[in-house]
Amino acid sequence: MKLAGKIAIVTGGSRGIGKATAALLAKEGADVVITAKDQTQLENTAKELRKVIAIPGDIRKDVDVQYVVRKTLEKFGKVDILVNNAGIFPKVKPLHEISESEWNEVIDVNLTGQFRFTKAVIPHMMKSGGCIVNVSSDAGLKSFANFEADAYSASKAALVLLTKAWAVEYAKYKIRVNCVCPGIVETDMTKPYLRNEAERSIAEAEYPIGRIGTPDDVAKAILYLVSEDASWVTGAVLPIDGGALTK
Repeated sequence: MKLAGKIAIVTGGSRGIGKATAALLAKEGADVVITAKDQTQLENTAKELRKVIAIPGDIRKDVDVQYVVRKTLEKFGKVDILVNNAGIFPKVKPLHEISESEWNEVIDVNLTGQFRFTKAVIPHMMKSGGCIVNVSSDAGLKSFANFEADAYSASKAALVLLTKAWAVEYAKYKIRVNCVCPGIVETDMTKPYLRNEAERSIAEAEYPIGRIGTPDDVAKAILYLVSEDASWVTGAVLPIDGGALTK
């Protein structure tokens, strides 16, 4: 029980990486709040996992973010862990075909939303320390051929550098900030790109280890970063991508 007595918030916690992370943190003893904008899906996940609490909220709305944090504090009195997992993946298209509204939506969810949640929990973590993990992407570390998702790449790259900036800024308060950068992970978000065996084979060929990732692969890395096992780790950026960045 590595997280006994800890209170965690996981954004985008109703499915995929967020759901797997919430389940693992709860298994290790944490009280976990999951949040997402789809209330029905969120509540269904909470019922399935049982040991987590659902508080709906839209990461694009500061009033919702403040509500999630306030409700967490009212119930538990503190926040020890924040996993900034919520994100969206846009329709793939070249830069010159992206509308400004499409660009702004991706940046708002994938970057500004992380800013909103981090800003909301920091004052409370400053009292007794805490851990923040940002979920970026290997697309935030490297440009890939035929990967035309510029707003996504920009948001994830910015999150990598913000991780380092926040780690330095808040280290004196015993707040650790780290980042994971997954490659392709099998989730609802990636299903449209893994529709058949041919597409799956192309995707798997990108990874020297021979397969795409699972939500549990990422969740286990997040568990390490928020546990005492990583008590001397802050500002770290961890690729979880089966070796894709080595190519």
